[in-house]
Amino acid sequence: MSFRIQPAAPARPNRCQLFGPGSRPAIFEKMAGSAADVINLDLEDSVAPDDKAEARKNIIQAIGDVDWGNKTLSVRINGLDTPYWYRDVVDLLEQASDRLDQIMIPKVGCAGDIYAVDALVTAVERAKGRTKPIAFEVIIESAAGIAHVEEIAAASPRMEAMSLGAADFAASMGMQTTGIGGTQENYYMIREGVKHWSDPWHWAQAAIVAACRTHGVLPVDGPFGDFSDDEGYVAQARRSATLGMVGKWAIHPKQVVLANEVFTPSEEAVTEAREILAAMEKAKAEGAGATVYKGRLVDIASIKQAEVVVKQAELIAG
Repeated sequence: MSFRIQPAAPARPNRCQLFGPGSRPAIFEKMAGSAADVINLDLEDSVAPDDKAEARKNIIQAIGDVDWGNKTLSVRINGLDTPYWYRDVVDLLEQASDRLDQIMIPKVGCAGDIYAVDALVTAVERAKGRTKPIAFEVIIESAAGIAHVEEIAAASPRMEAMSLGAADFAASMGMQTTGIGGTQENYYMIREGVKHWSDPWHWAQAAIVAACRTHGVLPVDGPFGDFSDDEGYVAQARRSATLGMVGKWAIHPKQVVLANEVFTPSEEAVTEAREILAAMEKAKAEGAGATVYKGRLVDIASIKQAEVVVKQAELIAG
């Protein structure tokens, strides 16, 4: 193990990120009243080109006018390959209140993309005397993004979260699918004449988790497009949680409760984790480096695993 300790990710709940277009201000109050930990007001894909300017104004006003409670408030700006993104950044930081917590940068392909936004954000913050630094969250949505995922995670001290954008990622990779997340019909294996479906997003998610955990960034699962399929959403969320992701997007309000349920440790899981920690404390007091808990071996590594569950539960409860 490296003697360089991995930095801790931001200590904030991020079980569910609820998205809503900036062109629909009528839903902002409902979003604020939801159970989502993070609110993402969108200026990008869900807003038509002719509505970009008005959506920006709507969001700027709502940041200060709406009571967002203790939620993390984020705005997804337009991509760096568009003529909109610089005005998104400038107007948000010059005109919006300090209630804004972070901006989401889509379609990030390399560390240079983060550097460009960071330079503009820093300049506006200094010019306007903003004392609350804006954090960054990014979306990996291309072959270039996944190829450079570690340098992206390390690109700025503003970095706090990273997600996989399945749809644009699939298009960039040339994947033969129109689905947004979830199991893909043709991605299967056959054993003894029976089809078995695996997860085509697994490797990309694992790469994101590794990069994020190395550099103290929160890894988040992205959208699940079929909001009529609750079981499919939960299945993908559980796979993501098992991989180490801390939460998932909701593109429909009904998905919020599903994400919160999956990414909140159950009472049983927390109880077991605390019992493992207690068993290991007893073993250490007796001079042992391992012990048996419910018929299985637990050791120093088990302490670290149990601490993840307990800390996550305490963070959410707090």
